[in-house]
Amino acid sequence: MSHRPDGIPGRDLSDAALVREVRQLHRTRHATFLEGSEDAFETHTRRMLELEREYLRRFPDAVSPDPQRTRAGRRRAAGLTG
Repeated sequence: MSHRPDGIPGRDLSDAALVREVRQLHRTRHATFLEGSEDAFETHTRRMLELEREYLRRFPDAVSPDPQRTRAGRRRAAGLTG
């Protein structure tokens, strides 16, 4: 078994493993920010961005915002244009 200090590359994770890893990174973000070393935070950020990009590549429709949650969508719903 090879040592992977930065984890398994996101492109090599199964869909389920990718989702699990992204959730775990989001759960640990705040603690890493407040309590981790500068190196730990930089590593966490790098890994989080790698996995989020892979998630966006695989599941582009899963991250589309609800139109009611955008300013333009709310304006359209209210009958306002321009």
